[in-house]
Amino acid sequence: MTAAAAATDYQKGWLKGLRQQILDGASFAFVNADTPHELFHFMDMPMVTNQWWSAVISAKQQAPYYFDRMEEMGFHAHLPRYSSLPLVAALEGDPDRQPWGGLPAPALLCARQSSDEHGRIFQLWSELSGAPLHLLSAPAVPDPDPDWWLKARDGWEAFYGADRLDLLVAEMRDLIAEIESRTGGSFDEDGFAGYMARIDAQERIFDEVATLIAEAPKVPMRISEQMPNVMIPQWHRGSDWALDHAARFRDEVAERVAEGHAECPNERIRMMWIGAGLWFDTSFYRAFEDSHGAVFAWSMYLPFAADGYIRTDHGDPLRALAARVCSMNEQLHQPPWVNAWMVEQARKFRIDVALMLIPEHDRFSGYGSLFAKRALEAAGVRVIEVWSDMVDPRQWDREAMVARVAAELDDYAREVA
Repeated sequence: MTAAAAATDYQKGWLKGLRQQILDGASFAFVNADTPHELFHFMDMPMVTNQWWSAVISAKQQAPYYFDRMEEMGFHAHLPRYSSLPLVAALEGDPDRQPWGGLPAPALLCARQSSDEHGRIFQLWSELSGAPLHLLSAPAVPDPDPDWWLKARDGWEAFYGADRLDLLVAEMRDLIAEIESRTGGSFDEDGFAGYMARIDAQERIFDEVATLIAEAPKVPMRISEQMPNVMIPQWHRGSDWALDHAARFRDEVAERVAEGHAECPNERIRMMWIGAGLWFDTSFYRAFEDSHGAVFAWSMYLPFAADGYIRTDHGDPLRALAARVCSMNEQLHQPPWVNAWMVEQARKFRIDVALMLIPEHDRFSGYGSLFAKRALEAAGVRVIEVWSDMVDPRQWDREAMVARVAAELDDYAREVA
């Protein structure tokens, strides 16, 4: 797709520009994926996302070296790879080994305490860089209704709870004050409302794309192209470029659907990939098209752009942002939320078989997986467990995994014949 190439080129150019900004004296923030990026974007503080940088390092095939070094440094074996890879690269200390010459030291760090490890990982980074650290709370929802995506867009106040939202708004105001001190700017409440409306518009475009793909007779694009077309604009959400790119992406998908384009012309099995991307081997997603007519129609990034991000502001955009952030990762990983959403998405996209990535060393990303598997199987979806990591390829045996999945697909084909 031309849109996917454009997104990748934009991100490379953006990082090059970011490095120049920093060399010219600008300070930047290094943040986790489930933090309020909107505050940094709106207040013109450059920002790099931990998990995105982790994926880039892995895609450049540097992860094995760094994880070997991690063990030599004495870190325990169950440190979550996705969240810790950039820290290990920084501790290793050779920027020339990292993609594009590595990252300079950040001026500000921000993480949400959505797992036991995130706070400590970012504390170590703060000690290494000298940058101040803002940790946001992640209190649990006492009674999590399973069908969160039906309630979170508009009825988020009652759904997430006033106390939890009050806490996060207060913590975000402290973060705003820190950003103001770093940038010399001031937070414009009215302007922020307009910015949040632009993000809402962007996510509604992605909602249209998800519906186009779900309803297409055959899958019009691979998820390896879906991912950059969604993830990169999400890192820049609400910008002119992100809005324009979302529309360009939608138009290209709509054109493909109208023309009857099929990535796998002999499509017989529709699959979903559950979990983060397999960043060191994205070509794996094409491995079963020719042999089995099996094509991946779904990954979480596109549908979550709508369900996880659209929040009506009700006259209080900062509180709406709190509603977006306060349970972001939990909805992707914790039962009963993840169970119900996966089943709803499988039905919408007409999924036959799901491959479920279970990262053994990342408890936060993996500990709800088998609950979701049981729910999908009860809904008639065959689930294949993929015990691997999204950024660590050292125990990945592609040949063995292809053979195992192929055998499962053969078995499925016999069952439905």
